[in-house]
Amino acid sequence: MTETGWTKLGLLAGGGDLPLEILKAQTERPVHVVVLRGFADRDYAAYETTSRSVGEIGGMIRDLRVAGCDAVCFAGYVSRPDLSSLKMDGHGLIMVPKALAAGRKGDDAVIRVVVSEFEQAGFKVVGADSLLGQEGLPAGLIGSVEPDSAQRADAAKAMAVAAEIGRLDIGQGAVVVGGVVLAVEAQEGTNAMLERVAGLPPALRGTPEARRGVLAKRPKPIQERRVDLPTIGVDTVARCAAAGLAGIVLEADGALIVDREGVKAALATHGLFLLVEAAS
Repeated sequence: MTETGWTKLGLLAGGGDLPLEILKAQTERPVHVVVLRGFADRDYAAYETTSRSVGEIGGMIRDLRVAGCDAVCFAGYVSRPDLSSLKMDGHGLIMVPKALAAGRKGDDAVIRVVVSEFEQAGFKVVGADSLLGQEGLPAGLIGSVEPDSAQRADAAKAMAVAAEIGRLDIGQGAVVVGGVVLAVEAQEGTNAMLERVAGLPPALRGTPEARRGVLAKRPKPIQERRVDLPTIGVDTVARCAAAGLAGIVLEADGALIVDREGVKAALATHGLFLLVEAAS
């Protein structure tokens, strides 16, 4: 479904490939990219851009207004910044007390504060999933590798664990191998969690020769779904493969797949499955 009610998109670009994927998909309407310094790690030289610290909220709003944007999308990973060293403008400083109070409740509360600032400034907040046509990610198997009964059991447990840590606003992901929870995602993010799993003794996890276990990613129950949906891409598949995992499980209508064809190819190369399950 194509988002309506706006004419030009402002893309706040953090790290990873998701912002570029969104830019490639926007063939009908113009986009202005606000490159978030210290987080954006891709080349945006071919696009209309400005550059801002994540603390320059007022500057971002001015950039978007000058560029003629009436909608905004938050895309790419951004970790909690160190406020003591963060460059902030007046608007950012005014937000600090609200952000600090929200931060005691969890990351999703902070995201809601930031989203509210842009909505109050008159911008329509648009989800990355709608821009990529993935707001209806259906349940089913992606790729050609079918999980066996033990892997499906691990997937079910990993999804249950991810739901519980999401309820507590801790993170979105969990790894289960042979019914044992090997890792849950917190502030470090999915990549660092998978690196921890890869560093565990092979007796606890799988190996490329005998893959075991599943990575689950799902939204928090209180998730602001227009921002920070669980996302996987080719790199995620490669990291799961390096950790000896057998597959990945996502929640239907609750995740983004960046470069779907590339992901399918990576799954085939490494012999991993990707299962999309209905929310429970």
